Amino acid sequence: MATPANSPEVEISKNVLMDIATTTLEGIEGTEIASAPLKVGEVLRNQQSARKPRALKVTREGNEVTVDIGLNVDYGLNLVKVSQHAQRAVCENIELMTGLKVRSVNVSVQGVCLPKGQAS
Repeated sequence: MATPANSPEVEISKNVLMDIATTTLEGIEGTEIASAPLKVGEVLRNQQSARKPRALKVTREGNEVTVDIGLNVDYGLNLVKVSQHAQRAVCENIELMTGLKVRSVNVSVQGVCLPKGQAS
């Protein structure tokens, strides 16, 4: 069934794109989104909000999306494989859920940490 030419276009907010990326990354074993580096003056402002700034940025130009991610990865995991898995998963989920084209998913590993069960 074809949609009429004058049907309204649905706008997808940047927050929805960030939530899709965040949820996707939370499902990848052995990774977490790194904390974003704070600039001078942001420390006090961010103490009042419950959400910590994260190293996740979504840029949209028309129907194309670019995602920049900073990850912390558990010690012992293959950084290249984990990064590639994160890229594929974020790309596939955004394209599947929104119909937008993902231009690129840029992953930078910002830290290596002990797996949750081994931290002491």
